[in-house]
Amino acid sequence: MRTRVRKVNYAYVVAPSRAGQGARILGELRDAGVNLIAFNGFPAKRGQAQLDLVSDDLAKIRRIARQRGWRLSKARRGFLVQGLDEVGAVYQHIKKLGDRGINVTAAEAVAAGQGLFGMLLWVKPSDFARASRTLGAK
Repeated sequence: MRTRVRKVNYAYVVAPSRAGQGARILGELRDAGVNLIAFNGFPAKRGQAQLDLVSDDLAKIRRIARQRGWRLSKARRGFLVQGLDEVGAVYQHIKKLGDRGINVTAAEAVAAGQGLFGMLLWVKPSDFARASRTLGAK
């Protein structure tokens, strides 16, 4: 498998940082048939968590957010990198961006099993087009 970099869209919702809140939101998305490409949750402001919802169908997420009264962010962009899990798999992409003077604002990578890895990464909106060309994103 060749490494593949694709542009992704996401929006986030801020929820109370309490047990079960993420599961509630994910359950409502599941029940509505939303297929998430990726999900990322982390602490935000005091007592709250930011839940990033990466999907090919943000319009569906927006409809659900309106119905449920969630405050959804505007659409944002990032990259999904997928490929063989080998030594330096993440390094090569981060280095390419650094060599071009593009700062990575956030990144998360995991071994996905069966010799594969996945990584989400974000850059500033003003650097998105340059980063896209640098990474060869589709």
